[in-house]
Amino acid sequence: MSEKRFSEDVCQYNYTKERLWERSYLLVKCAELHLEEEYRLYQARLWSSFLGVFCLLHVLITIAHCVILLLTCDHIHMIIADVVIYLATSFVILTILGINFCENFARRHSWITYMSSVVAALAFVSADIFQGTYHYYTHDWALDTFYDTYIIYIIYMFLPMPIISGALLLGVTVSVVYITYFGIYIATEYYMAYDYARFSVYIVHHVCFNLLGMFFRIMNDIVVRSSFLDRHQYIMEKIWLRNARRQEKLVLHSIIPPQIAKPIQDDIQNRLARKVRGLAARRSPGVMENVMAIQIHPEVSVLYADVVNYTHLTTTVNVEKLVRLLHDLFVRFDLAATQFEVQRIKFLGDCYYCVAGLTPPSPDHAKSCVGLSLSMITHIQEVRREHEVPINMRIGVHSGSVIAGVIGEAKLQYDIWGTDVTIANHLESTGTPGFVHVSASTLKELEPSEYTIIPGTDAALEDPVLGKNNITTFLISAQTSHHSPSRSLERIDSYADIDIYARPDIYRSKTINEELRQEFRMMPVCSFKQIFSCRKRNQSIDLPSPGVTKFCLVYRDSNLECKYLHSPDLMFKYSMLLAWSMGCSLAYIQLLTQNRNLLLEAIVLDAVVLTCLTVLLVISWYKKFCWLRYGNNENDRHRFGKLSCWIFRTSEKIQASLSLRISIYLFIICAYNSVICIVLDQDQLVAASKKHEEHRGGRRGGVRRGAA
Repeated sequence: MSEKRFSEDVCQYNYTKERLWERSYLLVKCAELHLEEEYRLYQARLWSSFLGVFCLLHVLITIAHCVILLLTCDHIHMIIADVVIYLATSFVILTILGINFCENFARRHSWITYMSSVVAALAFVSADIFQGTYHYYTHDWALDTFYDTYIIYIIYMFLPMPIISGALLLGVTVSVVYITYFGIYIATEYYMAYDYARFSVYIVHHVCFNLLGMFFRIMNDIVVRSSFLDRHQYIMEKIWLRNARRQEKLVLHSIIPPQIAKPIQDDIQNRLARKVRGLAARRSPGVMENVMAIQIHPEVSVLYADVVNYTHLTTTVNVEKLVRLLHDLFVRFDLAATQFEVQRIKFLGDCYYCVAGLTPPSPDHAKSCVGLSLSMITHIQEVRREHEVPINMRIGVHSGSVIAGVIGEAKLQYDIWGTDVTIANHLESTGTPGFVHVSASTLKELEPSEYTIIPGTDAALEDPVLGKNNITTFLISAQTSHHSPSRSLERIDSYADIDIYARPDIYRSKTINEELRQEFRMMPVCSFKQIFSCRKRNQSIDLPSPGVTKFCLVYRDSNLECKYLHSPDLMFKYSMLLAWSMGCSLAYIQLLTQNRNLLLEAIVLDAVVLTCLTVLLVISWYKKFCWLRYGNNENDRHRFGKLSCWIFRTSEKIQASLSLRISIYLFIICAYNSVICIVLDQDQLVAASKKHEEHRGGRRGGVRRGAA
């Protein structure tokens, strides 16, 4: 999304960063990048890891609960059924939820995750309700439920329900069941008839815990989606960088052989690394000496090719057409050289010379050079017909030894030298157009029956260099070579004709998509398995491990931890919305349960707390409201007043300051505690106890057990 910026003389407003941390934006971004399916699979793995944590915690909590019951209850024989119900229910729940650990089965049947979560939650609720109703009718005990809040927590935090609305529906259903139980069995026993205020307090209690659960789910989804998109960007940049390096390597190796290019690349990387560390980017000693080292190649074949009538073309054809013609011709030659595994050295005007058997060494170097020569003659004949120009090729091939190396400092140039290179050059200059002029040493490396061979030219007999080196020459015809290999005369029109899909430097979306899937499968999910085998996980990541502790997730590097803690909190407004909702709920509960003696103090405290929370809510959400009102039109620049500008600056300052946020959170906690302390005032508790005893009237002398 383009940046939404409003600037006036008074202030400047920017909502871009906050927008990146909104769930609506992240949903759209995942859909645009076609990542929803991969995100769903990763989310399934993530919730599976959460479920594993829940199973361990639930076993510990159930055991601790049962032990406390057995040690503290005076009527042990009456609660044996409770212990059996709790243990049996835990076993059933863990068995039902265990289906989700079969990842392949759960992936093929996505409804399994929802059905198992619903069945497990309802089984838990049924056991808790059954235990209360059992004692109500059997032992005349009116017992409050024990696991109501606990079940709501596990629905939102642990059960594998990826869709937030599904978790909300299940949480509300569980709350309705518990509220109904409370109204039938608890409220009628402990409160006066038609005490709707007390009943509404219990409803607010469940509403607040569902709000907490929704807050956790939404925040979790935002953080996970944002991390998922960051991971996608990292993977794509890594792929693009790797492809760029492959292209760079391909281009470099087309100019300089790999064994010479590698020390140069290593030296550049070392200098860049030294510069990053703040050191002087000095060249590594001995690098250029290694590059300049003379390399002798004893068994190679050198090919020289020259365009006949090129000088005439420069005077009869315009420059643009001539350049296009040479480009078309040399592109064909390069593709053919790639097919025949011949390394082109360079262009010299209209001269094209290359060598076979250089890197890597090949016993068929002479055959490769001759095959390329015949293919070049075929291509130039096609260019002559297509462009209607009188051109031809004169080619010379000689086999022997050469000296190779790189010269230059600012601009490197790879070249070959030696007597055999000079001989190949003279073979070309004394050759006949349309034929391949080869020496006897080259002919020895060939199978004569595959070619049409005739004696060399008279010019070769008179050439002083060829005569001095006792070179006997022959001509190989391109017209009647019926025994020549099929690929020698094969036309190559594009990279596709030389199996370009086998080359690693070509971008293929299918390969990238598969690599994306593999990387997403390697993303950590914070499970126990990963904690104890994190080394194996880190092997799939190219970057070094940042050094995070396994359990507390704290950077071992104090500088990184400090930088992380002082990063802006762009989701601060969601925390303020939750804090304001909880504050309103506490104030409502306080006013309904407060006695008249402390009513004024309660009203004043509630007014102060709600005013402060409302101010913080407005400050944190004001920028969002302005973006909704003015941010849809980039050309609409609204003039903000001084108060608006102060709110913008204050909100940004709170987001960027860790100390301010901690101070705000501490103030909210203290305000909550003040409200709760008044609710739990001793006078109110005594009055409620007397009223409770009077209402019971001795009909039920039950023992109240459990916790909300």
